[in-house]
Amino acid sequence: MKKIITTIKAPAPIGPYNQAVLSGNTLYTSGQIAINPKNGELVLDSIKEETTQVMENLKEVLAAADMTFENIVKTSIFISDMHNFSEINTVYGEYFNEDTAPARETVEVANLPKFVNVEISAIAVK
Repeated sequence: MKKIITTIKAPAPIGPYNQAVLSGNTLYTSGQIAINPKNGELVLDSIKEETTQVMENLKEVLAAADMTFENIVKTSIFISDMHNFSEINTVYGEYFNEDTAPARETVEVANLPKFVNVEISAIAVK
């Protein structure tokens, strides 16, 4: 059985999907981009600020499922330019304990929704 997870503290979906789905003890989040949920505007001032907004959105989706970054077992990072990897990785690393950080992949893609620079999704387990 699946339970749909939603919160007003993260951006509303921009298509036919949900912020996250909880199936048993496993949470599958949709990819988060840098939309400020308070005003619906994109945060694109710098790649660091953009990545921070993405991670804050992910944090709120996790919280809506009574989870934290410690529950994440896998992330997927999609970036539009691999030259931004180092700055994205620095911000991403601030949200995890390096000793217990999740598995992940990072891939460069041609385009992302709303032509943002980074999108991150996660799988978390209670």
